Amino acid sequence: MIRSASKNHAAVTVVTDASDYEDVLSELSENEGSTTLETRRRLARKAFAHTAAYDAGIAAYLEAQSSGDKLPQVLFVAAEKLQDLRYGENPHQKAAFYADAVRSEPSAASARQLHGKELSFINLLDMDAALELVKEFDRPACSIIKHTNPCGCAVGDTLADAYRLARGGELPPFNPPGSRFGGIIACNRPIDEDTALEIIAPQSYYECIIAPGFSEAALELFRSRKFWGENVRLMEIDPIPPFSQLAAGCSGVASLDIKRIVGGFLVQERDLREQLAEELQVVTARRPTEQELADLMFGWKVVRHVKSNAVVLAKQGQLVGAGGGQTNRARSSQLAIEMAGHRAAGAVCASDAFFPMPDGPAALGAAGVTAIIQPGGAKRDADTIALCNELGVAMVFTGARHFRH
Repeated sequence: MIRSASKNHAAVTVVTDASDYEDVLSELSENEGSTTLETRRRLARKAFAHTAAYDAGIAAYLEAQSSGDKLPQVLFVAAEKLQDLRYGENPHQKAAFYADAVRSEPSAASARQLHGKELSFINLLDMDAALELVKEFDRPACSIIKHTNPCGCAVGDTLADAYRLARGGELPPFNPPGSRFGGIIACNRPIDEDTALEIIAPQSYYECIIAPGFSEAALELFRSRKFWGENVRLMEIDPIPPFSQLAAGCSGVASLDIKRIVGGFLVQERDLREQLAEELQVVTARRPTEQELADLMFGWKVVRHVKSNAVVLAKQGQLVGAGGGQTNRARSSQLAIEMAGHRAAGAVCASDAFFPMPDGPAALGAAGVTAIIQPGGAKRDADTIALCNELGVAMVFTGARHFRH
């Protein structure tokens, strides 16, 4: 009936969105019971979009029920425009924010804005990256993101501890305020007053803060912060479920990662693989200590959120060095070492893919790195293992990689 009415919009007014009721009633009142053709065309467009999304939802459901394949033969994506954006990545690009028709997972798309300026295209990209990183952790965690890469990340006994460690991820000459200036903060716990006091400390400036709630005291501190308090975007999400539940709870488009290329789409399952400590393969003579193992697991969660080729250094639950987006792994290793500085000594390393040659581990070992986690599977693994044994570096293989392009 909706579709038929829409086809006859030259003479029929079809309303499928309650937000249009007031305008339609007002127009009917002003025009002696009729609407304009322009209005009927606009409403018909909305009606056809509504029925198309409904049909797409049914088709996707039946496809999943009949084939059980998460990658359907025909991909239907129904997305609702939430808002127009000032521009895209650059001022000459028009942009808008669309969200899945069904949004059940805590996300940038389901977040509620409590304060601050309108969100930008890059704000939303970075917010998504920041939030997906802290979803990994059961302990209080904080990430600081710049251009979708973490420049700070840590876990702590309290959220304030986690933020302090994340903030201290860089050393001089980068700090203060370093890469985090103008970045995005995500937390996996409600932000309390103690954490807010740390965030608004001198030499800090952030574009967005996203968390599963803010105390009233925290909100007031952010809103009243001099110079950037009136602008900072405060975004609230629902409580974050354990990471192990995310994959189980995903279905349909929500379970997919969709990348646009000219002329088509690349579609894959979201990378929600959970690495268990008991699945690790120790390949060196020395086994990692308990603290090294904890840091290896922390680093492995962080590294899959860094652009490939990705190498990160971690120490005591803190990201201390990161090298990403390089064309070779040895250079990524050197960048991570440079960022860590003296903290590389005693740190552990996580690499998102295997080291094809021992040059990266050689530089890491020389800097004082004591343990490495990597997928393994390179032709020269034996050479890398022999080098680590010579240096006394413990190394474990995961058997899985985490490229992020």
